[in-house]
Amino acid sequence: MKGRFSPPDHRRGKRPSMDDRDERHRSPPLFERRPSQMFRGNRDRRDTERSHDFDMCATNQDIIPIQNGPGIGASNVWSDPAPGMLGAEMGMGYPMVGMNMIVDPNMISINNYGMMPSIMPPDPNLITPDPSIIMNPVKEIIHCKSCTLFPPNPNAPMPSTRDRPPGCRTIFVGGLPENMTEDIIREIFDRCGEITTLRLSKKNFCHVRFVYEASVDAAIFLSGYRVRIGSNAEPANTGRLHVDFAQARDDQYEWECRQRQLQREQRHRERMEEERMRPPSPPPVVHYTDHEAAAVAEKIKQDETFTKAVQIVITWLDRGDCNKRNVNTFYSMIQSTNSHIRRLLSEKSQYDDELRKAKELMKGRMQGILLQFSQIERLFVAACHKKVWDHFTKAQRKNIEAWKKQSLEIKNVQLEDPGSQRDDDEMDVSDDEDFMRKRQRHDISIEETYHLKDENDSLRCQLEAYKNEVFFIRVEVLKLDYKKDMEDKDKQFKVLQQTLQGMQQQLLEAKKDNARKKLG
Repeated sequence: MKGRFSPPDHRRGKRPSMDDRDERHRSPPLFERRPSQMFRGNRDRRDTERSHDFDMCATNQDIIPIQNGPGIGASNVWSDPAPGMLGAEMGMGYPMVGMNMIVDPNMISINNYGMMPSIMPPDPNLITPDPSIIMNPVKEIIHCKSCTLFPPNPNAPMPSTRDRPPGCRTIFVGGLPENMTEDIIREIFDRCGEITTLRLSKKNFCHVRFVYEASVDAAIFLSGYRVRIGSNAEPANTGRLHVDFAQARDDQYEWECRQRQLQREQRHRERMEEERMRPPSPPPVVHYTDHEAAAVAEKIKQDETFTKAVQIVITWLDRGDCNKRNVNTFYSMIQSTNSHIRRLLSEKSQYDDELRKAKELMKGRMQGILLQFSQIERLFVAACHKKVWDHFTKAQRKNIEAWKKQSLEIKNVQLEDPGSQRDDDEMDVSDDEDFMRKRQRHDISIEETYHLKDENDSLRCQLEAYKNEVFFIRVEVLKLDYKKDMEDKDKQFKVLQQTLQGMQQQLLEAKKDNARKKLG
């Protein structure tokens, strides 16, 4: 009956040490040591109990349901694990180790950046777990070469863990059997991920450090498992694993380094974005050479590149590039600049002709508009005759009066000069007074009065057309085209004047130097 578990005997036992009490506080052990005397005195009864316990462990598959996908078993997954395959994470933060779930190795953080999970498209070859399995995970028996892991009671609560430190890659494993070795520990936890460091203590606990942070989640899933070394059920070969997060300085230091690296990369990206959005600086002015001088002289003769070329010449003169050797070159460039004045004058005369044509065109159009307004006004006057006015209803009369008033307001506001409104009002008053005197003296009929008023309105429209001609030209034409063109020409004149003055000063200085040398 060797290799079978024996039930715990609470009647007698040695006093536990401080380490044993600490391990019992973390996770109560399933088995306790028994005195050798008890073992020798009751051999038959123990053999019977161990046989019953072994039968229960052997039939554990019947007690705990195992849900496997087609063609995939838990023992196969753990006996021959695929490289880089870990248990999928569960809702409580524990991965399902040994279940029928295979996770893409890309889920492990790339380049050891644990705080930035990779975003990869779903692989159609992966096995999608059942949602019921994820919500209610079923732990299975794990068979290793040197030991066997038995799952805890499925109705037991989840083992408690401490808060996970940032960048944690180290775990604490307590409740180890006394005969546990580093090779067996590596055999158990190598399936969770690649191990970098393993420190085994004499007090039945160890610390395991992994390469990837995701391996810690897979190792935490083993917390609560009962471990049995080989097939021997002695207390020295059995124990209950308690896996928890450990706080290591190396993990914290590497996590801080990764955070600083991410911050540096973020600052670098922001700096590159700022440099990309920054407007480009103007190109510097080239230094004077004979080749550049010939190119600038050709640019001065063209209207498109005249302003830029003159600015280059001014910069050369300010730098003092003009000397006796190249004074003739500068003189030719100044001469070409002076000849540009004639082109500017011809352009100015052309613009004046265009302005005159625009004035004439606007004058004709304004006269047409005023004539149309006068016709509209005559229409309303004719509609107000008593012979016609009596036929309209009250609502129609109201609308006609409103339209007439609106047309007069538009004519006065939009087409008349504000400064001449007072004169026009005085003219209207004087006309009304003359009309009343003539009516009293000569008894002129109403038809003749309206005829004279129409003629007066037409003459007034012509007068208003001449008055408003200057106003509209000044508002529309000069503001849009003429002022802009004149400002550009003034700037060019100023640039030419500055260039001529600079050349004159340099020529005078050159003449003075020649005169001094001749006298000397």
